[in-house]
Amino acid sequence: MDGKGSTVRRIGFLLACVLGLPNPACAIAATKPAQTEAPAKDRDEDHRWESRTWQPPPGLKQIPLWPDGAPDMQDVPRVPERIEIADTPDALEGRTSEAAWDVTAPTLTVFPPKGRNTGVAIVVFPGGGFKAVVVTKQGTEICRWIASKGMTCILSKYRVPKSNHYWDRDCRCAVTPKIPRALQDAQRTIRLVRSKAREWNIDPNKIGAMGFSAGGYLVAQTSNIFKPAYRPIDAVDKISSRPDFAIAFYPGHLCRAGATLDPGIRVTKKTPPTFLLQAWDDPVDEICNSTVYARALDAAGVPAEVHLFAKGGHAFALRKSEHPVVAAWPSLVENWLKEIGVL
Repeated sequence: MDGKGSTVRRIGFLLACVLGLPNPACAIAATKPAQTEAPAKDRDEDHRWESRTWQPPPGLKQIPLWPDGAPDMQDVPRVPERIEIADTPDALEGRTSEAAWDVTAPTLTVFPPKGRNTGVAIVVFPGGGFKAVVVTKQGTEICRWIASKGMTCILSKYRVPKSNHYWDRDCRCAVTPKIPRALQDAQRTIRLVRSKAREWNIDPNKIGAMGFSAGGYLVAQTSNIFKPAYRPIDAVDKISSRPDFAIAFYPGHLCRAGATLDPGIRVTKKTPPTFLLQAWDDPVDEICNSTVYARALDAAGVPAEVHLFAKGGHAFALRKSEHPVVAAWPSLVENWLKEIGVL
């Protein structure tokens, strides 16, 4: 890659996939069915359920995304939201983690910056395979770190399930719904944050998106799909939903058959500077998801920072890891934000 293309830094393996060179591993990865992060109940039986709406940490308030309810809900069963609570001794605060299921009333939660306000804001899209929203491990814990760096964090609780491209266990196939409700919520969230920039002391030109797993797919979508995925309802929808910078961790849903990029993602020079990070041994979302997107960013001349670690698995977030290299990602992100002039 020459100096005019993307700036791609390699950690772990040298990426033949990113460079577009022949590599059997890329083709093998693309032949596997689209996978999604398994919420806690699929990984750990030590959990319980509560029928209630997810509540943010004390002192913070949830704000509805839509003034009169979310759009395109006519054919969606109105099942009460429920919270899965898993015992997780490695949690950064407390000993449990939560995931929200059956979300029909999407919200955002604002985490104000700690100390000096940099004016930067980051919208966080947790993972969950578009089945659930993992609001603790890939939400509140991430927002606490963002806020500690003087940035405003906005935690998105978007609609699930089946609200975007997902793996259907019944048909054992990937399904793309006709109405991408999670994308609708993601676009609306960024627009709403930008509309509140003055009120929340945010620079409207320094609003980024950060996503994990399925949330990483929302980052890629909002970075490239600027036309509203819904019928505009008010003045907020006249505001741009394009993030000024994008950060995607172990993204899914991007790599399709034949090691090709999701055809709905059309990368152009309007795509914001992007930071990608994933582990090569990710058992849930194949490394191909990052490599095909990195290659598309480079081809379009979009500045991209790519970190692919040899080991780290999936959904490591900020929790303690036996792989110290993976645990270094916060400093990598912070330095990248400085390098592109955001911090």
